Amino acid sequence: MEHPEQLIQSIEKALDEIRPFLNNDGGDISLVEVTPDMVVRVKLHGNCKECSMKLMTMRAGIMETLKKSVPGVKDVVEV
Repeated sequence: MEHPEQLIQSIEKALDEIRPFLNNDGGDISLVEVTPDMVVRVKLHGNCKECSMKLMTMRAGIMETLKKSVPGVKDVVEV
């Protein structure tokens, strides 16, 4: 497993790939924490908080990108 600082950098880099798509719809995302069992907790902002497509964005966009970019990520949850 990566060193904690490297892990956070890898996750932030993956979120930066997703961010422009969220920004285009008036939203954003921020990393809250990574749990010891590799669950990434994120917070959605702006239009993304109440969007009817939020679940699809979380699963198909955010989770898939993080799992591909950061080996070991088990889940992504919104807080």
